Order: sequence, then C-alpha cells, then structure tokens
Amino acid sequence: MTSYCQFVAALPDDTDNPNRHYHDHVYGFPVHDDNELFERLVLEINQAGLSWTIILKKQAAFQTAFKGFDIAAVAAFDDEDRARLLADAGIVRNRLKINAAIYNAQQILAIQQEYGSFKNWLDSHHPQDKAAWVKLFKKQFKFVGGEIVGEFLMSTGYLDGAHDADCPVRARIAEAV
Repeated sequence: MTSYCQFVAALPDDTDNPNRHYHDHVYGFPVHDDNELFERLVLEINQAGLSWTIILKKQAAFQTAFKGFDIAAVAAFDDEDRARLLADAGIVRNRLKINAAIYNAQQILAIQQEYGSFKNWLDSHHPQDKAAWVKLFKKQFKFVGGEIVGEFLMSTGYLDGAHDADCPVRARIAEAV
C-alpha cells in the first residue's frame, strides 16, 4: 500500500491537486485556534464517502458557507441557514453532515464554557489511544466514527501517523510542537 507521503511525492509539479500543500504545511501540525479545529472537524465529517482532494478543492466554499467556521455563528444557524447550505453547490449538500456541523458547534460552545477552549478540552484528554478518543467523541459529537476521529486527530497532531517515519515534514512538525 502506498503511504500518504509517497502519494504526495508522486504528484506532478504542474498538478492542481491541493494535497501537496496540505501535506507540507497543514497535515499533522498542531492547531491552537478553536475555529480552525472546528473547521478541520467539519471538513473531516464532510469527507466521509468522498475523496480528500474534493474537500480540499471545496475548502474555500466551506469557509464562506460556514461563516469562516466561527463556532458561535454556526451554533446559531437556523432552518434558513440549513436551507441555504443545502442549496450551496460549492459544498457537500448532505443534511446529516450539515446538521452535525451545527450541533457540533453548539457542543463546542458548551466545551468552551467548561474548559475555556476546544483546544483545552482536547489537551485535557491527551494522550490516549484512538479507541478512547473515538469513544469520547461519540459521547460529545455527531457524525464522528473511527475514521473521521482518527483523521481529525492526526491532522491536528493529537495522534501519530500523519507522516511516514522518514518524511521530512515530520521533523518540521516536531519543531513546531
């Protein structure tokens, strides 16, 4: 099986595939901003059943549709907002995923009240194995299975595995921590 790092290295230089930039500058690096953490969670949820390349190509449209992933703004979305999102061809128009984003934003607001931030909540449970994380996320959020939780946590630096052991980006991530 080809590793993610080998996949990215094999991309031609003239590709419009956004995976190289994501791999080199985003994937596995620690995230400190709650809105960015929320964005990653929403994007991972929306990736379910689709390719990550599609999600990366739609990322700007998601940012616009979800008000820059402002947690409080998304938590306040109503039926009119749901209808707007379901009609937005720039994003993934899936009612369950849209409802999960709104519900999860509401849950993160509650977490922020108790822990000060979503990041503090994540940090308070770190480290643990993937199975424990999945159990925790399933208690707290909607539309969060093992793959979604695992990729979210790898992409934000909470679980290892984002890069091959010999990938040079791994060293840059270690310096960023």
